[in-house]
Amino acid sequence: MIRTVLFLIVTLSAVVYFAFTSNVFDVSFNAAQTDALITMLKLYLASCLYCFVVSEVAENYSQVDKFWSTIPIVYVWYFAISSDMNSRMVLMAILATLWGVRLTLNFARRGGFSIYFWRGEEDYRWIEVRKTMPFLAGRFAWASFNLFFICFYQMGLIFLFTLPILVAWQGASIPLFWGDYLIAFFMFLFIVLETISDQQQYEFQTEKYRLIGEGKNLDGDYKLGFRTTGLWSISRHPNFACEQVIWVMFYLFSVLATGQWINWSIMGCLLLIVLFYNSANFSESISLKKYPDYKKYRENVPMFFSFLGFSKKNWK
Repeated sequence: MIRTVLFLIVTLSAVVYFAFTSNVFDVSFNAAQTDALITMLKLYLASCLYCFVVSEVAENYSQVDKFWSTIPIVYVWYFAISSDMNSRMVLMAILATLWGVRLTLNFARRGGFSIYFWRGEEDYRWIEVRKTMPFLAGRFAWASFNLFFICFYQMGLIFLFTLPILVAWQGASIPLFWGDYLIAFFMFLFIVLETISDQQQYEFQTEKYRLIGEGKNLDGDYKLGFRTTGLWSISRHPNFACEQVIWVMFYLFSVLATGQWINWSIMGCLLLIVLFYNSANFSESISLKKYPDYKKYRENVPMFFSFLGFSKKNWK
């Protein structure tokens, strides 16, 4: 796990350094774009500091989770407004807002927010991280992990995967055309699919814990302990899969604006894919210990997309 964390942090730093110091990408901004980028960079740093201080004082390390779906909305609308409401950027901001509002509501109903801002349900994986890496048990070691990975890395990734909107601003001379509307359609489609997968999981978990609380006999997926029906029958993490595609679609707007398939803002969605792959693997390592049948499920249903390995029907 620690090697994965170090790999992610080093990769993020190296990719950002390469993108902004090499001559491969066009990172020349006009005065308005530079001012907007610097302002949002300050917001990112202030948010990191806030998350670190609050999480250390409250000993609740899911403060970044509260920003994951909310601060991107601030980023994209600030850039859109700064561009004098460029039409492509407004479209991107609307789609990012739909994504953010939906994800925020889903996070809220699972207890992620509280009237006491420092509280809220903590991601169970941070507890598991402390269990699997005893050397982080010390206060200083864990605070360092919290500062560099939980706060600066994750908040930095959030900032990066919204930056295709800045590249779209660089290509503001190219007007909206049918390609933008096609990408908007697919981005919205995957927002809907992510909503469905989260709803299916929410309904399953709610019913499972109701049955357990009432002492009733469990059968089917409730006996297995995890969902294998609906979208979860074709992907072990359909919500993660949709999340990745959503931000790849967001990046493609910058491709249409510049006419370049590869531009510097691609680093955001690529690093997001790397994070989700490692996050899914870590979550599954926990599931394998909790649920005896999860190994069989894992062998027969692909992690993200069925076309990467078709799920086998009637595997149970």
